[in-house]
Amino acid sequence: MKKLIYMTLIGGLTLGLFSCQDDFLDLKPQDTFNDASYFKRASDFKSYSTDFYNQLMGWRSPYGGNEIYNHMDFSSDLSVYFNFQSDVGRGTIAPGSSDNRWNNPYAWIRKANTLLSKEADYPGNKNDIAQYISEAYFFRANAYYSLLKTFGGVPIVTDVLNINSPELQAPRNSRYEVVTQILSDLDKAIANLPIESAIVAADKGRVSKWAAKGLKAEVELYEATWRKYNGTTTDFEGSGGPASNQINDFLTDAANLSKEIIDNGGYSLWNYNSTAGMINESYYYLFSLEDAGSNPAGLTKASNNEFILYGVYDVTLRTGNQNLSLTSQNAGSSRKMMDMFLCTDGLPPSKSPLFQGYHAVGDEYKNRDLRLLGYGGAAPASTSLTTGIAGYGNRKFVAYKYGTYRNANQESANYPIIRLAEIYLIYAEALFERDGAITDADLNMSINRIRARAGVASLTNALVSSNGLNMKDEIRRERTLELYREGFRYDDLKRWGIAEAELNQSVCGQVVGDASYSTPYKDALGNPTAAYKPSTFTWGEEVVNTAQGPLRCVVVDGKSNRVFSKKNYLWPIPLDQRNLNPSLKQNPGY
Repeated sequence: MKKLIYMTLIGGLTLGLFSCQDDFLDLKPQDTFNDASYFKRASDFKSYSTDFYNQLMGWRSPYGGNEIYNHMDFSSDLSVYFNFQSDVGRGTIAPGSSDNRWNNPYAWIRKANTLLSKEADYPGNKNDIAQYISEAYFFRANAYYSLLKTFGGVPIVTDVLNINSPELQAPRNSRYEVVTQILSDLDKAIANLPIESAIVAADKGRVSKWAAKGLKAEVELYEATWRKYNGTTTDFEGSGGPASNQINDFLTDAANLSKEIIDNGGYSLWNYNSTAGMINESYYYLFSLEDAGSNPAGLTKASNNEFILYGVYDVTLRTGNQNLSLTSQNAGSSRKMMDMFLCTDGLPPSKSPLFQGYHAVGDEYKNRDLRLLGYGGAAPASTSLTTGIAGYGNRKFVAYKYGTYRNANQESANYPIIRLAEIYLIYAEALFERDGAITDADLNMSINRIRARAGVASLTNALVSSNGLNMKDEIRRERTLELYREGFRYDDLKRWGIAEAELNQSVCGQVVGDASYSTPYKDALGNPTAAYKPSTFTWGEEVVNTAQGPLRCVVVDGKSNRVFSKKNYLWPIPLDQRNLNPSLKQNPGY
């Protein structure tokens, strides 16, 4: 932690905030600040707080180790792409000499603390800087939330430290103290942030009151379910427990905050499924939406009223600067993910008479959830398994007409951090986790609005009971399908306490069948056809449970590769920090 005191006061103020007129607030970099002359005007506080927005997850980040590909479910049980985070998915995490997952949030915390420390000496009307002070509280909370999800309890620092600060040698705070700090900061942020409709066009993209409430609801659901399903099993030695059983209180507040956003936020799902040229394709174009050239209907970002908090990008003023389309195209879905997508009758394929099986290429795409088509594209006319790739494509985050409309590294859609669909999911899950049940009315005002856009029948208690389903599993299915590749999967599996069970399975691809189940990849005798080269699949084949029972599938990553355990629910404290501060206890198992 001593590294924190050597941070420069602030980096360049380079973020342009996107408005619905496609204008940017272009703040010029300022390399140094003189306290004698700075923080004397409200505009100084605004300029300083604008740099906070570089901290938001997105395509481009000035912070090393914060690359987006580490937050897109790669190497999870849902993806067959292992170029990123393979240690996370496989459970082979080891203590490193340094870790930007620690360093970056503490740099952000220092920046927030710097701004907060200037409030008392501001000579003007403090109402003029209240929004920017609230933004500092929001981003400090967000930084601690990142640390909580990664390391659990961490040292809490709320002042600007110097070389003699005792906090530099302080022990870790418990996860419970960190959660209290996060929620306190979010309450302070909520108090003076504007509602979305009050943010002027030139400032669109700044944090609203609804975004802060949405983050608070997310934190409360995360922590309530973590405590419910994991208890204290991941706490470091000597960590104090929670002051009280807050699980139901957190769930109640998460549901209430979500409903407030749903009822009063003014947001709506982006649904252009009936628009000419985009029939049933909302799930593709939403995540590649830029200017009028980014879709057949000529829609711009101004049409998007679903994103509540987002990273702001523009091909000219803040280019994404990631080879996003090519990487996303390579990142196909796993067998498990493909079988999660619903059929149009609202049933999982294992329960639905509409499911067509795997006998011919494209059969499994028929009568399915529009999210499957939006993320994966239309059913292919043909495919092959000759290169060790599972056979499934991906379109989520891929630019429209990639290579002509957008070239590599030019893709600059806004990146969703909190969107209305997630709020619907938080509302439903929080109610069910609290009560062990949820009414059809609450499903209709939340999850079923998402399912309507996905082109599938509503989730009801009757559908669940008459088809031998489990409501908790179906709510979790909806979250998995809707937020696919938006960086939630690992944290969800851990807070539900099921990461070991899900991540230690082989990651499989296409069904290849055998002599008793014909596919394009095996002939009537079960021998490989020209469309299939078994030698390209290092891990061979495996019989796995599919939507049509146990069938042979190609294996992309074998289960012997995967040793995920409870210790992997948290990352190890980096070695350089423990050398600087021996009071930092290591997480269990490391």
